[in-house]
Amino acid sequence: MELNKISENIYEIPQEGQMNKPARVYANEELLNEIRQDDTLEQIKNVATLPGLEKYSIVMPDGHQGYGFPIGGVAAVNKENGVISPGGIGYDINCGIRVLKTDLSYEDIKGREQQLANILYSKIPCGLGRGGYIDTDREDLEEILEKGAEWMLENGHAKESDIRRCEEEGRLPGNPDKVPEDAKKRGLNQVGSLGSGNHFLEIQRVGEIYNEQKAEAYGLEEDQVVIMIHSGSRGLGHQTCTNYLRKFEKEYPEIVEEIPDKELIYAPMQDELAQDYKEAMYAAANYAWANRQAITQGVRECLDTIYDDGVETELLYDVCHNIAKEETHEVDGEEKELLVHRKGATRAMPAGRPEVPEVYRDVGQPVLIPGSMGTASYVLSGGEKSLEISFGSTAHGAGRLMSRTQAKQDYWGEDVQAELKRDQIFVKAASGSTIAEEAPGVYKDIDEVIKVSDELGIGNKVAKMRPVVNIKG
Repeated sequence: MELNKISENIYEIPQEGQMNKPARVYANEELLNEIRQDDTLEQIKNVATLPGLEKYSIVMPDGHQGYGFPIGGVAAVNKENGVISPGGIGYDINCGIRVLKTDLSYEDIKGREQQLANILYSKIPCGLGRGGYIDTDREDLEEILEKGAEWMLENGHAKESDIRRCEEEGRLPGNPDKVPEDAKKRGLNQVGSLGSGNHFLEIQRVGEIYNEQKAEAYGLEEDQVVIMIHSGSRGLGHQTCTNYLRKFEKEYPEIVEEIPDKELIYAPMQDELAQDYKEAMYAAANYAWANRQAITQGVRECLDTIYDDGVETELLYDVCHNIAKEETHEVDGEEKELLVHRKGATRAMPAGRPEVPEVYRDVGQPVLIPGSMGTASYVLSGGEKSLEISFGSTAHGAGRLMSRTQAKQDYWGEDVQAELKRDQIFVKAASGSTIAEEAPGVYKDIDEVIKVSDELGIGNKVAKMRPVVNIKG
């Protein structure tokens, strides 16, 4: 495959064949060599065949093979003549990250790591099934699908600042009626649950500060304890995606025949089925925001149980990284209404954009990027170049190097757990195989991913956090 170096950290697959635009890869040589190990480049080339695509399809430095789209994929399509593709969003609709700031320092939790791990694991449901932190009936669920985090505020499960510091304020215009019935059944008792796979709850300590001004604006300082939550829409989102994929395949057999990969199935934006899916996807996104908010409340109650004087916790920000959203971007000097698919990619809006909460508008949107349970995570700020080269997007994590099957062959969970404990990282999970699947060696070098983002100017380094306690499903 022809791959040309455009400039430092930018490579391009030229437009050819069915491609409507070129495809771009944002990576350094080390990460590019890893990206070449699977079908990521072929997938991002296929994404460039989507009708209505603007500028180019993109894969971020954490990119790896996914379903249809690569993980780390970004595609902005014109709302008038473009399409919507479930493969560009993923099964876990609005899988995302939130970070809670606390008034604790590392010294306050040193020696209590195992106690913290035990109470969080016992109180926050994780793994397959396992219920949710708050009880919801059918009427509650319908309202959550419509209102998202706003429902949590109305029902005493959130603070006003939790809503204001959440992407889209935790609510998109979803329609509960478009969510499949079997998806609703799966979501009924899972509000406030981590799920399995790479989802986690992690207590971290702030290490290096790279930008004092922005760190101060975000309320971060060295040795502060913060808590990162990674979860999504659980079974409800997965079932919603599955059902609509089958509907798309049945409704558009001619598209299935002509696209280079049937997992790229799409619907023209103006079609009723496309609008139905978009409204169902937004409703599932609302569910995910409510889910992360419920986990937040569980964390707050656990901390208040352990610390007699209570712990002040405040939401830094909440970002989604599996979503398609309507945004305005400049393309060739013209303002256009686009549907931006981000699949394993994080919105990274710079200072001044209306999407950035007012409290952060002068410094740019916080961008939250986790590493593995044995490596650092980062807070970035939306970069000035992001609008120009990535539709306001950057990476979403370290990116996998190894399949789960291979990970379980190469790693023994108990050994990984013991090794991490020697490094003062306490991990609690449902099983050893879960830990093996998520071993630090399974992932790319998060520092290299962040370096590329920072050098490109799409997401700039603000602070680095180090893991202390990690809870896995």
